[in-house]
Parts: sequence; structure tokens; C-alpha cells
Amino acid sequence: MHAEATSTVLTRLRSFAPGAKGTAFALLAALLLCSLPASAQDEEFEHPRWPAGAYSFSDELGGFRITSVTGLGTREDPIVIAEEFTSASPVTMVIRTIKPIRAFDFSGNYANGFLHVRLEILNNSRLAWIEFEFELQEILHEPSLFGDGLSFDQRRTDARTISSDSFSQFSRDFEPYDRLLLRDGKVDPGEIATFGFLITDFTPKSQFYLVQDPRIPST
Repeated sequence: MHAEATSTVLTRLRSFAPGAKGTAFALLAALLLCSLPASAQDEEFEHPRWPAGAYSFSDELGGFRITSVTGLGTREDPIVIAEEFTSASPVTMVIRTIKPIRAFDFSGNYANGFLHVRLEILNNSRLAWIEFEFELQEILHEPSLFGDGLSFDQRRTDARTISSDSFSQFSRDFEPYDRLLLRDGKVDPGEIATFGFLITDFTPKSQFYLVQDPRIPST
């Protein structure tokens, strides 16, 4: 809300006379920024919402960093999200719709419940990863049940929409969780692991979560 209010005021400033606009714009922009609570500034600048296609993606819950997001979310042009992990702990990405929701509408003007994703994750944790698990949640910290429509393409039993350059096998759980586990591989520190999958939601929601959990060898 702070960012939206700031944007509105700055837009109005641009209507000033040319001679005064530059100075007035700079001064008021600085004042508006300073007037925001520290928490609002942190959210705006340290944890931006990265838009792509009909969705936005955020690392606001902490533990990792998104460095770029591109694509539309289609099979031909998947959402490509570059991330950096500095630990081997589970982290959660917040995914929001930024276009109106209309299930099964593939015109490109709506969030339709089908999202092709490719993640490129840099392991900066100083620990090797021997497995990697993803979990979808409609409500934060609560399992996504089979009947809510959100899953890693639960209609299919084959691997057509699932891929990784670092792990050769996968398994999925649909009840009581929506989980995807990649195994039989390794990601050493400093390496980038790539994962691809299709997220489907037959009753699309305006916000949901992707938990990402790198696994290290047991001691």
C-alpha cells in the first residue's frame, strides 16, 4: 500500500511546470521515501515482487534470494526464476496473480491455473545437496490437499512435465501433501541446479506458496 501511494503522488508530480518539475520531483521523492516505515522500505527494495506472465514471485519470507524472473509461463516460454541459496534449509517463495483469474483461459490475459516453471538455483550453501524437494501450499504452513486442485500436474503419472539436470529420478505425493522429490544426483557448492515442472490449479487462487527444500547427506 505504501508503494502504491508513493507511485500515485510521484505521478502527480510529473504534471508540474518543466522548470520546477525536476527539483520538486527529487525533493518530494526523497521525503516520501524517508516517511515510509523501515519495514515498508525493506519490503519494497530488499524483497521486490518479480512480475512475469500473469504472476509475481517474491523471496519476502527470507532464506534465499531471487535474482531474475523472465517468461510467460507457457510450455513454449516457461517462467524462468534464478535463485541463490546460502543455506541448506527449507525456504518458501510467495506466488501471486497480477492479472485477473479465469481458469482454462489461454489467451494470455488471465491467470488460468497452468504455470510452466523452470528454476535455476545456485548452491551457495557450502554443502552438497543430494536431494531436492518442492511442496505447494495454498495456505502457508498447511498441506495442500488432493481436492484443492493445486499440484505438480497431478493428472499425469509420467515425467513429461518434470525435469532436472542434476537429479535423474523423481517421486510425487498428492495426499496429504503436494510434494515433488528429486533424487539420485548431487549439486556441489557453487553449482547451479535446474528444475522444470508444471504447476496446475484447477480452482486458481490469487496467492499460493512454493516450499523449496535442499537435502544434505545425513551425518
